[in-house]
Amino acid sequence: MNSRHLIDLNDFTTSDWQRLIRLSQDIMDTPQDYFNTCQGKLMATLFYEPSTRTQMSFQSAMLRLGGSVIGFDNPLNSSVSKGESLADTIRIVSGYTDLVTIRHPLEGTAQAAARYSSCPVINAGDGGHLHPTQTLTDLVALTKYKGSLEGLTVGLCGDLKNGRTVHSLLKALSRFSNKFILISTKELALPTYIKDVLNASGCQFEEVYSLEEAIPRLDVLYMTRIQKERFFSEEEYERQKTVYILDRQKMLSARSDLVVLHPLPRVDEITPEVDSDPRALYFEQAKCGMYARMALITCLLRDEAVHYYKELPISRPRNDIKCTNPKCITNHEPSLPHTFRESGGMYICEYCDERIILQ
Repeated sequence: MNSRHLIDLNDFTTSDWQRLIRLSQDIMDTPQDYFNTCQGKLMATLFYEPSTRTQMSFQSAMLRLGGSVIGFDNPLNSSVSKGESLADTIRIVSGYTDLVTIRHPLEGTAQAAARYSSCPVINAGDGGHLHPTQTLTDLVALTKYKGSLEGLTVGLCGDLKNGRTVHSLLKALSRFSNKFILISTKELALPTYIKDVLNASGCQFEEVYSLEEAIPRLDVLYMTRIQKERFFSEEEYERQKTVYILDRQKMLSARSDLVVLHPLPRVDEITPEVDSDPRALYFEQAKCGMYARMALITCLLRDEAVHYYKELPISRPRNDIKCTNPKCITNHEPSLPHTFRESGGMYICEYCDERIILQ
């Protein structure tokens, strides 16, 4: 297909991000100038798992741009419940619309959808893998509230193993001169493939277990939820869920210009008393998400999109190799070709980034 897609924000250049951030800021300042940008255009939102902010901000963004929205927020209300494959769903829906936005609990689903779509595909979150439009939201919020994306000490706290927002944000901010403090339990530590990105970028990072010890050093604290839906065991979730809680007492030792962000929803990891602290900007961050998505939709649906985005790489199928990640889309959609990148004697799944070493 000749469509342009957003699967991973790191597929774009830094200058592309900066243009999108500037456009987001312009839309915030003069929204009336963009009311008819997408008049006559139709976007599908295919949400295979629950969402509030991402789904509604996409829908609000398209409607505010003058376009229309169709889709589902429960696959049981679609032909998926009858056994329709992802490939067939995407072929059909992309034939009706100008843009497809998809969220799915399996990793690599957006990459798979892009193979079969006749229009641009936006990854709205694929399992615990990536969430590029949340990252774009985060970059817009950081630019607005910190004035820069460089020279920051950024703490990321909570479920760093399954946190797709964390993975996407680290990949993005590693392009700038930032330092990262990774705050998690050993069981929820950052995956190796993201550490590889940080090492390759030359960014300093350290792994710690204590939020109390880390918070005085931070310019930005990115809190995350311990995600019950990513655990195979209820017992393991219960053991992990209350390890990190940001409360008023911890905020007392933080810098006066600290920015606290959270992709939301929260459960217990930030107490309500923190909401009134002027450094707590997660609700403003969520509002930035609508403007960031307005900018992205505008760029994907106008002629200049070709200057922003490049085609996804498609490698020769290797059906003799199986991805070892049980949550990879290739292990649930039998018709999908298995493709891998070769690096240092490893095969890297092009859908979910799982590392595979053949014996």
